[in-house]
Formats: sequence, structure tokens, C-alpha cells
Amino acid sequence: MEKKRKPTYLDFDKDQYPWKPEIDYRKRPEAYRVGKGEQGVLICEPYKSEIGQHWRFKTPEIALRSSAQIFEQFITYLRADDFVGADMSRKFLQMGYTRARRYANYKGGKKYDKDNDYAQLERGTGELLKAEAAAIFYEKWKAAESDPLYTAMKKDWKKRLG
Repeated sequence: MEKKRKPTYLDFDKDQYPWKPEIDYRKRPEAYRVGKGEQGVLICEPYKSEIGQHWRFKTPEIALRSSAQIFEQFITYLRADDFVGADMSRKFLQMGYTRARRYANYKGGKKYDKDNDYAQLERGTGELLKAEAAAIFYEKWKAAESDPLYTAMKKDWKKRLG
């Protein structure tokens, strides 16, 4: 029997979440935590606003432009020795991949049916173009993640600050 999974946001405890919207992470970078995956990506300012304005994946053409802009920001942050900005850029690239995949897998990007006890909806009903957009973001995400300078900065950051 398959275990029923519900979305994790149903049990979200914002008081325990390490990322806070009232913190300016450029002024207080020591408050930033790397976390797992995309955690904090939609909270950490001013990076959320700087990077998020370029984050789009509606079509492969838009995804190509968006991922290139975000990757360029990633490089700019690295050159400025701004690990938080670089990590947030990496997270936006990762999120471009995961969100586009969600829309490729599920019609309208909806994975759960909130009107049916959050039962998982049928997979394979999404848009083919979103799969192409996801592949574009995936390439840039992996390029960022494997950048030697970023890798060294991330290792040092996690060791020092978490």
C-alpha cells in the first residue's frame, strides 16, 4: 500500500524557519544559512528582489534568457566575494528547474488536490514546453553548483556559519 504524502507546507512552522523576511542579508550576511535545496530563496532580501525579477520559465526561449541573466548575476556575486548572492542565484536556477518540471509533470503545476484531502494529482498531464524550460535551467544550475570558486565558498560558509 502506497503511503499518502501531503505537501510539507501544511505543517510549516515559520517561527522555526531560519530565514526571516525582516533581515537584510547583504547587511547581515552572517545570518544567512545555506540550508537544503531552495530553502529561503523567496525570503532573503535584497537578493530575492534582485534575482527574482529575472526568474521566468514560461517558454524555452524565456527560460534561456532568464537562466542566462541569473547565471550572470551568480558570476557577478562570486567576483564580488558575495557568497549569499551567489548561493541565492544558484537557488533561483535550481528553482527554475524544479518549478518548470512541476508544470511539465502536472497540469497547471498543481501536484495536490486541496479539495480531496491533498491527494496527489495525476502525473504526466503537464506541458511539454515546460520540460524544455526545465532542461535549460538544469544546465545552468549544475554549472553554478560545480563552479570551483562557489564550491569552495560554500564549503567554508557551511563550516563557519551553517
